Amino acid sequence: MEELLVDKRGAVTLITLNRPEAHNSITAAMAVGLAEGIDSFAADDSAHVLVITGAGDRSFCSGANLKDLDELLRHPHTERAGPIGFAHLDPGKPTIAAVNGYCFAGGMELACWCDFRIASANAEFGALNRRCGVPFIDGGTQRFPRIMGQGNALWMIETGVRIDAARAQAIGLVQEVVPEGAALDRALALADRIAGYPQASLRTDRAATLATWGLDLQAGLFMESGLGRPAATDPEMLEGLRNFVSGNRPEAPRPA
Repeated sequence: MEELLVDKRGAVTLITLNRPEAHNSITAAMAVGLAEGIDSFAADDSAHVLVITGAGDRSFCSGANLKDLDELLRHPHTERAGPIGFAHLDPGKPTIAAVNGYCFAGGMELACWCDFRIASANAEFGALNRRCGVPFIDGGTQRFPRIMGQGNALWMIETGVRIDAARAQAIGLVQEVVPEGAALDRALALADRIAGYPQASLRTDRAATLATWGLDLQAGLFMESGLGRPAATDPEMLEGLRNFVSGNRPEAPRPA
């Protein structure tokens, strides 16, 4: 059985962690495949949105396979991508986590690497690596505070508390909670919608939003202008604008 599945669905790429019997914990081989899958998605001009999920209904990802710890720290992509294969990478395009069941430790880092998170009602989140002393080295200490605020991030990191999907949404860790088993369908529906938008401005808006940390307002505005103005003359955007003016206006998605 392949431990990592990559499925191209038109303009949407789906990566599935496929070790449900081990709560989709990430082996060294999976980390290599994840890094290479992200690279392939980034290089594919026809691929617009990446969705990441876990196989089965019990787990998104419980983190690194600790039996592979030595290999995770020295596989071919460890230095450029991080031990579990994603932390330092940015494909430059939208990414969505479809979280079903357990999302712990490095799995929470992977979910937070994505631009936003759709969670099934049975999802649970936690820094359970705290119990055995494994540090966050795949972006958790940097992304958690940016996503849920410093107090919430430190509360989770220091206590190792487990929280349900509703609490995760309340603190900003999760953007939508859907019925059990529906996270992937909802993430794919949003991915299809995003993939249909003009891409140049979407990607510059994404880049400017992600780069705002550490900048004061004026520096951020200058960066936004530099990134966004070229996209204002993109042919796809101009076509979308003509359609909008003519009355061909797609409905905006509503939160689940």
